[in-house]
Amino acid sequence: MTRPPETGATEPVPEATDEATRVPLAIEDWLTVIVMALLALITFANVLVRYFTDQSFAWTEEFSVFLMIVLSLVAGSAAVARNQHIRIEYFADNGPEKRQKALARFGAAMVFLLFALIAVLSVRVVYDDIRFGETSPGIGIPQWWYTVWLPILSTAIAGRALGLFMRRGRRS
Repeated sequence: MTRPPETGATEPVPEATDEATRVPLAIEDWLTVIVMALLALITFANVLVRYFTDQSFAWTEEFSVFLMIVLSLVAGSAAVARNQHIRIEYFADNGPEKRQKALARFGAAMVFLLFALIAVLSVRVVYDDIRFGETSPGIGIPQWWYTVWLPILSTAIAGRALGLFMRRGRRS
């Protein structure tokens, strides 16, 4: 890829490439696209209905909040897999290679532990939602329809962190 001719520069601009992973990163990318499209569609539909009828769909706000949470977790999984999660780059990307590798592995291990713990503990939340028959506040559907995704997506993030930990261990 080259810069536009109006800048006068013809240097190639490097494109970011993803590391090879066992589970394709396209999964998170496509889930992000699908969730964003759903958010846009239901929000647009609600705007049209409100404009023309002075009413609104009752379910759109509740479902939009759910989709935003899913989007955050899916994007978090992609960020961990691409090693783009939040960190203090001054320490993580500077200094001796050995320290950078150790910090990268430590960060990946901590992310793994955190999201593995969230996955385990959130299974109890799902169980309680089912056991007590909790329903959502807005439209009254079973609450576990929403909460079941927390342990699933937390497990995905933990898996991506474990993969990053292993890739950083192999890197020379």
